[in-house]
Amino acid sequence: MALSDASLTALRVFREVAERGTLTAAATALGYTQSAVSRQIAALERAAGAALLERRHDGVRLTPAGRIVLRRAAAVVDQVDAGARELAGLPGEPGTVRLGWFASAGAHVVPRALAALRAEHPAITVNTREGLTPVLVRALRAGTLDLALISSAPPFRPPDTETPALEVETLTERGLRVAVPAGHPLARGDYVDVADLHGQRWIAGPGRWAGGGAGDSTGMGAWPGLDERPEIAHSARDWLAKLCLVAAGCGLTTVPAMLEAAVPPGVRVLPVRGGPQEQRRLLLARRPGPMPEAAACVARALRQAVLATGATLTSP
Repeated sequence: MALSDASLTALRVFREVAERGTLTAAATALGYTQSAVSRQIAALERAAGAALLERRHDGVRLTPAGRIVLRRAAAVVDQVDAGARELAGLPGEPGTVRLGWFASAGAHVVPRALAALRAEHPAITVNTREGLTPVLVRALRAGTLDLALISSAPPFRPPDTETPALEVETLTERGLRVAVPAGHPLARGDYVDVADLHGQRWIAGPGRWAGGGAGDSTGMGAWPGLDERPEIAHSARDWLAKLCLVAAGCGLTTVPAMLEAAVPPGVRVLPVRGGPQEQRRLLLARRPGPMPEAAACVARALRQAVLATGATLTSP
């Protein structure tokens, strides 16, 4: 068999597996059984004449042959989908941009950028979705996203080790903050000393006791520089829920600086002094190659939205 004998269904399934990272997650997303996904992958590997996935305890990883097939599969599926849209009389691919973002970027930067884009370029359609940074990176590789806002923590490594490297632009680099109830004693000053964070009650993301893990901010909770195991009083995935719990006096939480403009009443967001600097970068990532004009317009709107938050653009 040859790769040209591969079915479109098998290519779609393979792209989904590459994006989701596990056969189980891909099967759930597609509404298939896991055995059906396995059969499609096996058929594609027979057509390619090579193993495309390395099965690991934590999911799957693309082999060198798998990375080649993924690039081709993404192109084929995109072309078929573009043709279907044209036949249906929907906007063509040049006017549609698929944007991914992690949670705190969606609270302020993305809405501001989309509002400006609608005013300046109403013909451009932007489809967005939220995700963890590793998931967004896989989606870029799989060709299901055109652009992604992702986060990065020191030592600021590349978002993945695949080749060719993703095009990554640093939009801003800013320190983390701590969100404190307005009536809390720590809210009286203009900053919080790291020593005063000891013994506090914290609101954290599920499964995480310390905030600001590498590559994503959704698990933020206790200040990451603490030299003690903090008390997690409440666990919440949603940013609004966490901040409303802070406003209710239920505890403190760590937040990225860009979220400061979106906090509800009853919350003060303060810098922390003492201990190591807790810097985080907001990155705009895409696959290498020429950027379509519609995607370039979206990228410009995102840069302007970041500037409007008072952040300073920095070099990668």
